[in-house]
Amino acid sequence: MSKYVTAEQAVQVVKSGDRVYVQAAAASPTVLTKALTQRASELKNVEICHLHTEGEAPYANPELAASFHVNSFFIGANVRHTLKAGNGSYTPVFLSELPNLFRKNVLPLDVVFIHVSPPDKHGYCSLGVSIEASIAAIENAKIVVAQVNPNMPRTFGDGILHESEIDYLVDVNVPIYPHHIEPFTPIEEKIGEFVASLIEDKSTLQMGIGSIPNAALSKLTNHKDLGLHTEMFSDGVIDLIENDVINCNYKGTTRGRVLATFLMGSKRLYDFVDDNSFIEMKESSAVNDTARIRKNPKMVAINSAIEVDVTGQVCADSIGGKMYSGVGGQMDFMRGASLSDGGKAIIALPSQTKRGESRIVPFLKQGAGVVTTRSHVQYIITEYGIANLYGKTLKQRVAEMVKIAHPNHREWIDKAYYEMMDIKKMIC
Repeated sequence: MSKYVTAEQAVQVVKSGDRVYVQAAAASPTVLTKALTQRASELKNVEICHLHTEGEAPYANPELAASFHVNSFFIGANVRHTLKAGNGSYTPVFLSELPNLFRKNVLPLDVVFIHVSPPDKHGYCSLGVSIEASIAAIENAKIVVAQVNPNMPRTFGDGILHESEIDYLVDVNVPIYPHHIEPFTPIEEKIGEFVASLIEDKSTLQMGIGSIPNAALSKLTNHKDLGLHTEMFSDGVIDLIENDVINCNYKGTTRGRVLATFLMGSKRLYDFVDDNSFIEMKESSAVNDTARIRKNPKMVAINSAIEVDVTGQVCADSIGGKMYSGVGGQMDFMRGASLSDGGKAIIALPSQTKRGESRIVPFLKQGAGVVTTRSHVQYIITEYGIANLYGKTLKQRVAEMVKIAHPNHREWIDKAYYEMMDIKKMIC
Protein backbone atom coordinates (compact mmCIF):
# COMPACT_ATOMS: atom_id res chain seq x y z
CA MET A 1 0.00 0.00 0.00
CA SER A 2 1.16 3.55 -0.69
CA LYS A 3 2.61 5.43 2.24
CA TYR A 4 1.28 8.69 0.82
CA VAL A 5 -1.69 9.98 2.81
CA THR A 6 -3.26 13.33 3.65
CA ALA A 7 -2.05 15.30 6.64
CA GLU A 8 -5.37 14.60 8.37
CA GLN A 9 -4.89 10.87 7.88
CA ALA A 10 -1.23 10.92 8.94
CA VAL A 11 -1.80 12.59 12.31
CA GLN A 12 -4.32 9.90 13.28
CA VAL A 13 -1.30 7.91 14.50
CA VAL A 14 -0.99 10.24 17.51
CA LYS A 15 -2.79 8.95 20.59
CA SER A 16 -3.57 10.50 23.95
CA GLY A 17 -0.52 10.40 26.22
CA ASP A 18 1.97 10.28 23.32
CA ARG A 19 5.19 12.26 23.11
CA VAL A 20 5.80 13.84 19.68
CA TYR A 21 9.09 15.39 18.50
CA VAL A 22 8.90 18.11 15.86
CA GLN A 23 11.79 18.99 13.54
CA ALA A 24 13.20 22.42 14.30
CA ALA A 25 13.85 25.88 12.92
CA ALA A 26 13.06 26.64 9.26
CA ALA A 27 12.13 22.98 8.68
CA SER A 28 9.16 23.13 11.06
CA PRO A 29 6.55 20.70 9.64
CA THR A 30 3.64 23.01 10.33
CA VAL A 31 1.26 21.33 7.88
CA LEU A 32 1.40 18.32 10.21
CA THR A 33 1.25 20.26 13.49
CA LYS A 34 -1.75 22.26 12.27
CA ALA A 35 -3.54 19.05 11.26
CA LEU A 36 -2.76 17.56 14.66
CA THR A 37 -4.17 20.63 16.41
CA GLN A 38 -7.45 20.09 14.58
CA ARG A 39 -7.76 16.84 16.55
CA ALA A 40 -7.51 18.62 19.92
CA SER A 41 -11.00 17.58 21.03
CA GLU A 42 -10.06 13.91 20.52
CA LEU A 43 -6.76 13.98 22.43
CA LYS A 44 -5.55 14.32 26.02
CA ASN A 45 -2.05 14.91 27.43
CA VAL A 46 -0.08 14.85 24.20
CA GLU A 47 3.43 16.24 24.78
CA ILE A 48 4.90 18.12 21.83
CA CYS A 49 8.63 18.68 22.22
CA HIS A 50 11.04 20.62 20.07
CA LEU A 51 13.78 23.21 19.81
CA HIS A 52 13.01 26.64 18.35
CA THR A 53 10.50 26.36 15.52
CA GLU A 54 9.49 28.87 12.87
CA GLY A 55 5.89 29.49 11.88
CA GLU A 56 2.68 29.15 13.83
CA ALA A 57 2.33 26.79 16.76
CA PRO A 58 -1.46 26.47 17.23
CA TYR A 59 -1.05 23.54 19.65
CA ALA A 60 0.51 26.04 22.07
CA ASN A 61 -2.82 27.81 22.59
CA PRO A 62 -3.45 27.74 26.39
CA GLU A 63 -7.10 26.94 25.66
CA LEU A 64 -5.88 23.54 24.40
CA ALA A 65 -3.91 22.77 27.58
CA ALA A 66 -5.89 19.60 28.27
CA SER A 67 -4.93 18.24 24.85
CA PHE A 68 -1.36 19.46 24.33
CA HIS A 69 1.61 20.32 26.52
CA VAL A 70 4.68 21.99 25.00
CA ASN A 71 8.12 20.84 26.15
CA SER A 72 10.72 23.27 24.75
CA PHE A 73 14.42 22.42 24.55
CA PHE A 74 14.95 25.97 23.26
CA ILE A 75 12.13 28.49 23.59
CA GLY A 76 10.95 30.30 20.49
CA ALA A 77 8.68 33.33 20.35
CA ASN A 78 5.75 31.21 19.14
CA VAL A 79 5.63 29.17 22.38
CA ARG A 80 7.20 31.53 24.94
CA HIS A 81 3.81 32.34 26.43
CA THR A 82 3.20 28.70 27.41
CA LEU A 83 5.53 28.78 30.41
CA LYS A 84 3.52 31.50 32.14
CA ALA A 85 0.17 30.11 30.98
CA GLY A 86 1.00 26.67 32.38
CA ASN A 87 0.68 24.65 29.17
CA GLY A 88 4.42 24.58 28.55
CA SER A 89 7.70 23.54 30.15
CA TYR A 90 11.39 24.11 29.47
CA THR A 91 14.00 21.34 29.59
CA PRO A 92 17.55 22.73 29.93
CA VAL A 93 19.97 20.75 27.78
CA PHE A 94 23.11 21.40 25.74
CA LEU A 95 22.33 21.04 22.06
CA SER A 96 25.21 18.55 21.85
CA GLU A 97 23.42 16.29 24.34
CA LEU A 98 19.83 16.52 23.10
CA PRO A 99 20.08 13.46 20.80
CA ASN A 100 21.10 11.38 23.82
CA LEU A 101 17.82 12.15 25.57
CA PHE A 102 16.19 10.07 22.85
CA ARG A 103 18.91 7.45 22.35
CA LYS A 104 19.17 6.72 26.08
CA ASN A 105 15.38 6.57 26.35
CA VAL A 106 15.34 9.41 28.90
CA LEU A 107 12.53 10.86 26.79
CA PRO A 108 10.93 7.96 24.88
CA LEU A 109 9.30 9.09 21.65
CA ASP A 110 6.08 7.79 20.17
CA VAL A 111 5.94 9.90 17.01
CA VAL A 112 8.27 12.24 15.12
CA PHE A 113 7.14 14.84 12.58
CA ILE A 114 9.78 15.73 9.97
CA HIS A 115 10.02 17.79 6.78
CA VAL A 116 11.95 16.35 3.82
CA SER A 117 12.76 16.76 0.15
CA PRO A 118 11.05 14.38 -2.29
CA PRO A 119 12.69 10.95 -2.67
CA ASP A 120 15.28 10.78 -5.45
CA LYS A 121 15.30 7.98 -8.02
CA HIS A 122 16.88 5.71 -5.40
CA GLY A 123 14.27 6.54 -2.75
CA TYR A 124 16.42 8.86 -0.61
CA CYS A 125 15.07 12.05 1.00
CA SER A 126 16.94 14.88 2.73
CA LEU A 127 16.12 16.59 6.02
CA GLY A 128 17.41 19.72 4.34
CA VAL A 129 17.92 22.80 6.47
CA SER A 130 17.65 21.30 9.96
CA ILE A 131 19.28 18.16 11.34
CA GLU A 132 19.81 18.96 15.08
CA ALA A 133 18.31 15.98 17.02
CA SER A 134 15.98 14.77 14.26
CA ILE A 135 18.13 11.75 13.33
CA ALA A 136 18.05 10.45 16.91
CA ALA A 137 14.31 11.11 17.01
CA ILE A 138 13.75 9.16 13.77
CA GLU A 139 15.84 6.25 15.03
CA ASN A 140 13.97 6.01 18.32
CA ALA A 141 10.38 7.04 17.62
CA LYS A 142 7.80 4.32 17.06
CA ILE A 143 6.28 6.13 14.07
CA VAL A 144 7.86 8.59 11.60
CA VAL A 145 5.64 10.99 9.69
CA ALA A 146 7.10 13.30 7.01
CA GLN A 147 5.75 16.17 5.02
CA VAL A 148 7.42 15.96 1.60
CA ASN A 149 8.16 19.29 -0.01
CA PRO A 150 9.82 20.05 -3.40
CA ASN A 151 11.04 23.34 -1.90
CA MET A 152 13.17 21.62 0.74
CA PRO A 153 16.86 21.84 -0.28
CA ARG A 154 18.76 18.58 -0.58
CA THR A 155 21.74 18.85 1.75
CA PHE A 156 24.61 16.42 2.30
CA GLY A 157 25.63 14.75 5.56
CA ASP A 158 23.59 13.00 8.24
CA GLY A 159 20.19 14.10 6.97
CA ILE A 160 19.83 11.57 4.16
CA LEU A 161 17.25 8.87 4.84
CA HIS A 162 15.48 6.31 2.70
CA GLU A 163 11.73 6.48 2.28
CA SER A 164 11.56 2.99 3.80
CA GLU A 165 12.50 4.62 7.15
CA ILE A 166 9.35 6.77 6.98
CA ASP A 167 5.95 5.34 7.88
CA TYR A 168 3.73 8.03 6.34
CA LEU A 169 4.41 10.70 3.73
CA VAL A 170 2.33 13.81 3.14
CA ASP A 171 2.81 15.81 -0.07
CA VAL A 172 3.00 19.57 0.49
CA ASN A 173 4.20 22.52 -1.57
CA VAL A 174 5.00 25.41 0.76
CA PRO A 175 7.96 27.82 1.05
CA ILE A 176 10.69 27.01 3.54
CA TYR A 177 10.38 29.52 6.35
CA PRO A 178 12.59 32.54 5.66
CA HIS A 179 14.36 34.44 8.41
CA HIS A 180 14.64 38.13 7.66
CA ILE A 181 17.54 40.00 9.24
CA GLU A 182 17.29 43.73 9.77
CA PRO A 183 20.16 45.93 8.55
CA PHE A 184 22.68 46.40 11.33
CA THR A 185 22.76 49.66 13.28
CA PRO A 186 25.85 51.84 13.80
CA ILE A 187 26.22 50.26 17.26
CA GLU A 188 26.07 46.75 15.83
CA GLU A 189 28.51 47.73 13.07
CA LYS A 190 30.99 48.97 15.69
CA ILE A 191 30.66 45.73 17.63
CA GLY A 192 31.21 43.84 14.38
CA GLU A 193 34.42 45.79 13.80
CA PHE A 194 35.75 44.85 17.23
CA VAL A 195 34.82 41.19 16.68
CA ALA A 196 36.50 41.13 13.27
CA SER A 197 39.67 42.64 14.77
CA LEU A 198 40.15 39.47 16.83
CA ILE A 199 39.78 37.12 13.86
CA GLU A 200 43.02 36.07 12.21
CA ASP A 201 43.51 34.52 8.78
CA LYS A 202 43.03 30.71 8.81
CA SER A 203 40.61 30.95 11.74
CA THR A 204 37.49 28.74 11.92
CA LEU A 205 34.28 30.55 12.85
CA GLN A 206 31.16 29.79 14.84
CA MET A 207 28.49 32.43 15.00
CA GLY A 208 24.76 32.62 15.35
CA ILE A 209 22.07 34.53 13.52
CA GLY A 210 21.39 38.23 13.78
CA SER A 211 22.74 41.66 13.05
CA ILE A 212 25.94 41.45 15.10
CA PRO A 213 27.21 38.25 13.40
CA ASN A 214 26.29 39.76 10.02
CA ALA A 215 28.10 42.97 10.91
CA ALA A 216 31.21 40.98 11.85
CA LEU A 217 31.04 38.94 8.65
CA SER A 218 30.82 42.11 6.58
CA LYS A 219 34.23 43.15 7.96
CA LEU A 220 35.99 39.95 6.87
CA THR A 221 36.12 40.51 3.12
CA ASN A 222 39.92 40.96 3.17
CA HIS A 223 40.59 37.93 5.34
CA LYS A 224 42.02 34.73 3.92
CA ASP A 225 41.42 31.01 4.33
CA LEU A 226 38.69 31.12 6.96
CA GLY A 227 36.72 28.05 8.00
CA LEU A 228 33.15 27.56 9.21
CA HIS A 229 32.25 25.02 11.89
CA THR A 230 29.07 26.35 13.43
CA GLU A 231 25.80 25.33 14.99
CA MET A 232 23.96 27.36 12.37
CA PHE A 233 24.55 29.98 9.70
CA SER A 234 22.62 32.45 7.58
CA ASP A 235 23.02 34.58 4.43
CA GLY A 236 26.03 36.47 5.74
CA VAL A 237 28.45 33.69 4.80
CA ILE A 238 27.41 33.30 1.16
CA ASP A 239 29.49 36.12 -0.33
CA LEU A 240 32.50 35.10 1.77
CA ILE A 241 32.27 31.54 0.46
CA GLU A 242 31.78 32.63 -3.14
CA ASN A 243 34.80 34.98 -2.88
CA ASP A 244 37.02 32.25 -1.37
CA VAL A 245 37.36 34.04 1.99
CA ILE A 246 35.71 31.03 3.61
CA ASN A 247 37.21 27.93 2.00
CA CYS A 248 37.69 25.70 5.07
CA ASN A 249 41.17 24.66 3.92
CA TYR A 250 42.71 24.88 7.38
CA LYS A 251 40.02 23.35 9.56
CA GLY A 252 40.91 20.50 11.89
CA THR A 253 37.60 18.69 11.37
CA THR A 254 35.74 18.14 8.08
CA ARG A 255 38.48 20.02 6.22
CA GLY A 256 37.37 21.56 2.96
CA ARG A 257 33.68 21.75 3.90
CA VAL A 258 31.37 23.89 6.03
CA LEU A 259 29.95 22.02 9.02
CA ALA A 260 26.59 22.96 10.58
CA THR A 261 23.52 21.36 12.13
CA PHE A 262 20.83 23.81 10.93
CA LEU A 263 20.50 27.02 8.93
CA MET A 264 17.99 29.82 8.50
CA GLY A 265 17.82 32.71 6.06
CA SER A 266 16.42 33.83 2.75
CA LYS A 267 15.52 31.87 -0.35
CA ARG A 268 18.97 32.81 -1.65
CA LEU A 269 20.48 30.81 1.21
CA TYR A 270 18.23 27.80 0.60
CA ASP A 271 19.08 27.84 -3.11
CA PHE A 272 22.77 28.15 -2.25
CA VAL A 273 22.87 25.05 -0.03
CA ASP A 274 20.72 22.91 -2.34
CA ASP A 275 22.81 20.03 -3.71
CA ASN A 276 25.96 21.86 -2.53
CA SER A 277 28.58 19.35 -1.41
CA PHE A 278 30.61 22.13 0.23
CA ILE A 279 27.95 22.25 2.95
CA GLU A 280 27.90 19.31 5.36
CA MET A 281 24.90 19.05 7.69
CA LYS A 282 25.48 16.81 10.72
CA GLU A 283 23.66 15.93 13.91
CA SER A 284 24.18 18.33 16.82
CA SER A 285 25.95 15.62 18.82
CA ALA A 286 28.74 15.81 16.22
CA VAL A 287 28.72 19.49 15.24
CA ASN A 288 28.55 20.69 18.86
CA ASP A 289 30.98 18.14 20.24
CA THR A 290 33.59 20.11 22.19
CA ALA A 291 36.25 17.49 21.42
CA ARG A 292 35.71 18.03 17.69
CA ILE A 293 35.39 21.80 17.91
CA ARG A 294 38.72 22.15 19.71
CA LYS A 295 40.53 20.34 16.86
CA ASN A 296 40.07 23.42 14.68
CA PRO A 297 43.13 25.68 15.04
CA LYS A 298 42.22 29.31 15.82
CA MET A 299 38.61 28.38 16.53
CA VAL A 300 36.62 31.57 17.18
CA ALA A 301 33.22 31.26 18.89
CA ILE A 302 31.04 34.39 18.71
CA ASN A 303 27.91 34.35 20.84
CA SER A 304 25.57 36.86 22.43
CA ALA A 305 23.92 37.40 25.79
CA ILE A 306 21.01 39.07 27.52
CA GLU A 307 23.27 40.47 30.23
CA VAL A 308 26.76 39.90 31.62
CA ASP A 309 27.92 40.71 35.12
CA VAL A 310 31.22 42.44 35.80
CA THR A 311 32.94 39.18 36.76
CA GLY A 312 32.04 37.55 33.43
CA GLN A 313 28.95 35.50 34.24
CA VAL A 314 26.85 35.29 31.07
CA CYS A 315 23.07 35.12 31.15
CA ALA A 316 21.80 34.14 27.71
CA ASP A 317 18.57 32.22 28.36
CA SER A 318 16.42 34.27 30.72
CA ILE A 319 15.40 37.75 31.82
CA GLY A 320 15.60 37.38 35.56
CA GLY A 321 13.52 34.32 36.35
CA LYS A 322 11.55 34.53 33.10
CA MET A 323 12.79 32.00 30.58
CA TYR A 324 13.38 33.57 27.19
CA SER A 325 15.32 31.14 24.99
CA GLY A 326 17.57 28.30 26.14
CA VAL A 327 21.04 26.94 26.72
CA GLY A 328 21.45 25.88 23.10
CA GLY A 329 25.00 25.37 21.92
CA GLN A 330 26.71 28.41 23.43
CA MET A 331 28.71 26.48 26.02
CA ASP A 332 29.60 23.72 23.56
CA PHE A 333 31.37 26.25 21.35
CA MET A 334 32.69 28.59 24.04
CA ARG A 335 34.50 25.69 25.67
CA GLY A 336 35.63 24.21 22.36
CA ALA A 337 37.06 27.54 21.21
CA SER A 338 38.80 28.07 24.54
CA LEU A 339 40.56 24.71 24.22
CA SER A 340 41.50 25.23 20.57
CA ASP A 341 45.11 26.08 19.69
CA GLY A 342 44.92 29.85 19.26
CA GLY A 343 41.15 29.83 19.82
CA LYS A 344 39.02 32.68 21.14
CA ALA A 345 35.71 32.57 23.01
CA ILE A 346 33.75 35.80 22.49
CA ILE A 347 30.50 37.21 23.86
CA ALA A 348 29.29 40.25 21.90
CA LEU A 349 26.36 42.47 22.87
CA PRO A 350 25.24 46.11 22.86
CA SER A 351 26.03 47.96 26.08
CA GLN A 352 22.37 48.91 26.62
CA THR A 353 18.90 47.57 26.00
CA LYS A 354 16.51 49.52 23.77
CA ARG A 355 15.10 51.02 26.99
CA GLY A 356 18.50 52.35 28.00
CA GLU A 357 19.16 49.77 30.72
CA SER A 358 22.74 48.54 31.05
CA ARG A 359 23.46 45.02 29.85
CA ILE A 360 26.77 45.11 31.72
CA VAL A 361 25.66 44.77 35.32
CA PRO A 362 27.23 44.47 38.79
CA PHE A 363 25.14 41.35 39.40
CA LEU A 364 22.66 39.36 37.34
CA LYS A 365 18.96 39.82 37.92
CA GLN A 366 17.38 37.64 40.57
CA GLY A 367 16.55 34.27 39.06
CA ALA A 368 18.73 34.76 35.97
CA GLY A 369 20.45 31.67 34.62
CA VAL A 370 24.19 31.44 33.98
CA VAL A 371 24.69 29.82 30.58
CA THR A 372 28.45 30.51 30.31
CA THR A 373 30.36 30.70 33.56
CA ARG A 374 32.93 33.35 34.46
CA SER A 375 35.68 30.77 34.17
CA HIS A 376 34.79 29.99 30.54
CA VAL A 377 34.65 33.53 29.21
CA GLN A 378 37.63 35.07 27.42
CA TYR A 379 36.41 38.19 25.60
CA ILE A 380 33.35 40.41 26.13
CA ILE A 381 32.67 43.00 23.41
CA THR A 382 30.34 46.00 23.27
CA GLU A 383 30.40 49.06 21.03
CA TYR A 384 32.80 50.60 23.57
CA GLY A 385 35.55 48.05 23.16
CA ILE A 386 36.92 44.65 24.06
CA ALA A 387 37.26 43.34 27.61
CA ASN A 388 39.85 40.57 27.81
CA LEU A 389 38.99 38.61 30.96
CA TYR A 390 41.27 35.63 30.39
CA GLY A 391 43.58 35.11 33.36
CA LYS A 392 42.25 38.19 35.15
CA THR A 393 41.35 38.45 38.84
CA LEU A 394 37.80 39.43 39.78
CA LYS A 395 38.85 43.02 40.49
CA GLN A 396 40.74 43.24 37.21
CA ARG A 397 37.67 41.89 35.44
CA VAL A 398 35.48 44.56 37.01
CA ALA A 399 37.82 47.26 35.72
CA GLU A 400 37.78 45.73 32.22
CA MET A 401 34.01 45.40 32.14
CA VAL A 402 33.32 48.91 33.41
CA LYS A 403 35.38 50.28 30.51
CA ILE A 404 33.08 48.66 27.92
CA ALA A 405 29.82 49.60 29.69
CA HIS A 406 27.84 52.59 28.44
CA PRO A 407 29.31 55.82 29.91
CA ASN A 408 25.95 56.61 31.53
CA HIS A 409 26.24 53.51 33.69
CA ARG A 410 29.92 53.05 34.46
CA GLU A 411 30.06 54.85 37.80
CA TRP A 412 27.07 53.11 39.37
CA ILE A 413 28.10 49.68 38.08
CA ASP A 414 31.53 50.02 39.66
CA LYS A 415 30.15 51.39 42.91
CA ALA A 416 27.33 48.86 43.17
CA TYR A 417 29.67 45.89 42.76
CA TYR A 418 32.01 46.94 45.56
CA GLU A 419 29.15 47.90 47.86
CA MET A 420 27.51 44.55 47.25
CA MET A 421 30.75 42.67 47.91
CA ASP A 422 31.56 44.89 50.90
CA ILE A 423 35.20 45.09 49.87
CA LYS A 424 37.61 47.92 49.24
CA LYS A 425 38.25 48.90 45.66
CA MET A 426 41.86 48.21 44.75
CA ILE A 427 43.79 46.66 41.92
CA CYS A 428 45.29 43.28 42.70
